[in-house]
Amino acid sequence: MTNISLIQGNITTADVDAIVNAANPVMLGGGGVDGAIHRAAGRALLEACKQVKPVNGIRCPVGEARITSAGQLKARYVIHTVGPRYRIDEHPEELLRSAYRNSLQLALENHCQSIAFPAISCGVYGYPMDEAAEIALGECSKEVYQSLAISFFLFSQSDLDVWQSVCQSLKSK
Repeated sequence: MTNISLIQGNITTADVDAIVNAANPVMLGGGGVDGAIHRAAGRALLEACKQVKPVNGIRCPVGEARITSAGQLKARYVIHTVGPRYRIDEHPEELLRSAYRNSLQLALENHCQSIAFPAISCGVYGYPMDEAAEIALGECSKEVYQSLAISFFLFSQSDLDVWQSVCQSLKSK
């Protein structure tokens, strides 16, 4: 996992090719990380999101990802992904894994060398931090993604501690 770093900080300040947004299915902003990214990126991000064609009002289904320009962020792109709602959506593990996988694939397809993730689904969607970290780190450490510099921006010291612990246990397996 030499290409993966864990950082306590604000993802909107990440100096990377792509920032991943823990979006909602309509992709028009919201609370938490989604709201913070939209505020930092400015109106241009909202306008870019509006260009993504909705199907039945949904621009990005759970587990999928979409890419837009990044507005005023340092990043070139924002990759929007919708994680599962824990204990509500069926098969949340696979949906969360898919959200990470689809985000990483979009980064590779768009020639990104670096990508920053939040802890997808760990806020109001209620995913337990340790379970989410195991899924995220497991997916991101696959050989196919070794060319990407992957950063996880975690909101609090306690979140960072959980991810570091999971990272250590995965390394020792």
